[in-house]
Amino acid sequence: MAPMSTPALTYFDRVTALLEQIRRTELAAIEAAAELCASRIAAGGLVFLFGAGHSRMLCEEMIPRQGCFPGFVPLVELALSNHAAIVGANSLRAALHLEKYEGYAFEILKSFRFGPQDAFIIISTSGIRPVVVEMAMGVRERGLPVIAIVSRRHCEQSAPAHSSGKKLIDVADLVIDNACPPGDCVLELEGLEWPTGPASTVTGAMIINMLRCETAARLLARGIQPVVLPSHQAPGNTAAQEQLERFYEAYRRSLAHLYL
Repeated sequence: MAPMSTPALTYFDRVTALLEQIRRTELAAIEAAAELCASRIAAGGLVFLFGAGHSRMLCEEMIPRQGCFPGFVPLVELALSNHAAIVGANSLRAALHLEKYEGYAFEILKSFRFGPQDAFIIISTSGIRPVVVEMAMGVRERGLPVIAIVSRRHCEQSAPAHSSGKKLIDVADLVIDNACPPGDCVLELEGLEWPTGPASTVTGAMIINMLRCETAARLLARGIQPVVLPSHQAPGNTAAQEQLERFYEAYRRSLAHLYL
């Protein structure tokens, strides 16, 4: 006898369906993004990942994470994503306000000396907040390509929030759809005014890891062996500790052109 459906199982089934949708519809875009990343990293460039709010998690899912390798750089602006206190200092109100503040992304970009082979991955489920739109605009002004990970449905159905009238999908060179519905959440429960069960963390992490694996394979095909961050949760494992040090050194060297 089949088990009765529960909210937990409904969430599981609906998110699993979104993952299957990504497999059917987004593989070509993920492969194209991996080719861009591999070509840039092979030429000595860096691929930056930027996301405000919860999207910061997907930047750090790429790196630093077991199985990651130099070439990817999480550009994490704490004022936009360090809001776990919710109220008080470092509050959610302040972070959400900054996402709407035009000019802020341009100031972030001024702190780096990007190279001609660099590229960006910008992550935003809505794709309309001024900070992500301006980040993409600022990157494109520097002649660098932009990969967007976004909910196409949410972005297309939403009014632009930036004064230019543009959304992230209007500025990006390549778009990967995270398959999430408008509002992100996939489950409605009787008695709740708003849906629950956000899906973008799951689908976004799947996209990030597919992209990482495909990029690694394409670097190997070019004769470049990425220096992988190993699991360091095995006390006494000398080989893992030595590999960890190699990763640190390779990552340090990869950043050299940013500050010269």
